Amino acid sequence: MTYTRLVLCLTLIAVADPVVAQSTSGEGEAIFSPVTWERLLNAADEPHNWLMYNGTLDSQRFSRLDQIDTGNVAELELKWAHNIRQLDRAETTPLVVDGIMFITESPSNLVAVDAVTGRPFWRYDHPLPDDLRVCCGRNNRGVAILGETLFMSTLDAHLVAIDGRSGSLLWNREVADHRSGYSKTAAPLIVKDHVVTGIAGGEYGIRGFLDAYDADTGELQWRTDTIPGPDHPDNRSWAGDSWRTGGAPTWITGSYDPELNLVYWGTGNPGPDWNGAARAGDNLYADSVLALDGDTGEMSWYFQFTPHDEHDWDAIQVPVLADIELDGEARKAMLWANRNGFYYTLDRETGEFLLGKAFAKQTWAEGLDSNGRPIRRPGTSPSTEGTLVAPIAGGGTNWWSPAFSPRTGLLYVNSFDGEALFFSREQDYDEGNTFTGGGTETPLPIDNYQSSIRAIDPTTGDIAWEFPITPRSRAGVLATGGDLVFSADPDGYFFALDARSGEPLWNIALGGPVNAQPMTYAVNGQQYVTMTVGNTVYTFGLDQD
Repeated sequence: MTYTRLVLCLTLIAVADPVVAQSTSGEGEAIFSPVTWERLLNAADEPHNWLMYNGTLDSQRFSRLDQIDTGNVAELELKWAHNIRQLDRAETTPLVVDGIMFITESPSNLVAVDAVTGRPFWRYDHPLPDDLRVCCGRNNRGVAILGETLFMSTLDAHLVAIDGRSGSLLWNREVADHRSGYSKTAAPLIVKDHVVTGIAGGEYGIRGFLDAYDADTGELQWRTDTIPGPDHPDNRSWAGDSWRTGGAPTWITGSYDPELNLVYWGTGNPGPDWNGAARAGDNLYADSVLALDGDTGEMSWYFQFTPHDEHDWDAIQVPVLADIELDGEARKAMLWANRNGFYYTLDRETGEFLLGKAFAKQTWAEGLDSNGRPIRRPGTSPSTEGTLVAPIAGGGTNWWSPAFSPRTGLLYVNSFDGEALFFSREQDYDEGNTFTGGGTETPLPIDNYQSSIRAIDPTTGDIAWEFPITPRSRAGVLATGGDLVFSADPDGYFFALDARSGEPLWNIALGGPVNAQPMTYAVNGQQYVTMTVGNTVYTFGLDQD
């Protein structure tokens, strides 16, 4: 990429110095109006706030704010920055409610700051045991809010409720036993009076599930297992007792359609990851999207993207909901660029496969059949000597959020064209230890492979434009009413593109690794854009003088 480097005037930066860490402490009460279910239903109508992990229940990560647009984005300047004390990988998407920003900090902490200045109000530090089992970093991606209460998942597989004004702990529920490999990293999703929350630990031979808890009491309302038990006919898709340690975690936040009363949630890989011989069959409902009744958790339908996955291609991408016209017919659609390298448009009422097409380099399938099932190429399974396959285990994309703009009709996805050697080996399950049955390695340095922001037309699956990034990026994407797409590259460049053409319009070097997604909000009529780079949360805006 070619960049125009911008010079930072450090005298303009207000750096927030957090208060002294303890269980709860603060410099004052955070004042905001209670976030009712009605407000969450209509979150798109108050774009000055960012009320949930993906912005709105349809997870489009689109904001109507248009003060910052294609004509003035090059004038953005840094307004303030908040330093995260822990050096763990920062994957947070903050919430903003009426001028208060709530930031999760690794490993399982939460801080409230002034969204205009970065001045801290309070922080909550969650105590963690020493014997955590975590496969992929000590991460926390965000919180949910209902009323005046924040809900946060923790690495020791707990769900906690925190007073949003003071930072005081209200209740603490153990969701699963962390000693068996269960953990929690994703932001919950509020559905009416339920806190819907997933589970991580697919590399530890867990049995996945999705839960809903009462927001007031923390009592479990329903649980849906993502691997059917022996009393269910789909259990036959798991050979023998392999279902008991089959994985299928739910480790990224889902979406909700209030008209259909359906919760949509992606599931992760079956276990062991790379030894499919130990679990013959399609391995339902791993690598799938589940459509569940929001009141009961009862399954309405499912769609499995990668039956009998042997390459660790978790289907934990965010389900993007959009109403589109396809072949002259209005469709309530679900847009999904999958880790396996294929893009899918599904009917979110029925789960019907509407279209699919490769959006990133893939060598494992000839294509998709009329039902969306992959047509596998022979000789692509992992082996003892290693089998070269694209995409890599990390996928053609991964958990980092896409964005959809109803103004352009395009889905924006961080994609990757890479390949890896996949190895398989026999492994016995040992509770609390990793259970992967193999591994992978990249034959060339990762810098030899291309990453891109790709704009996909969901009515055809075609790529409208792409903006190349080298090497692989782990940043999410934001689209705005100013016809902008924001994202970042692995060298710490935060940038803005024209949403219609992909033309680069602005960038700034922030000098750190990127593992988060941008968001935007406004206070007192001024729009801000926030991005976490390294262990710092940066907030930008236009000069209002």
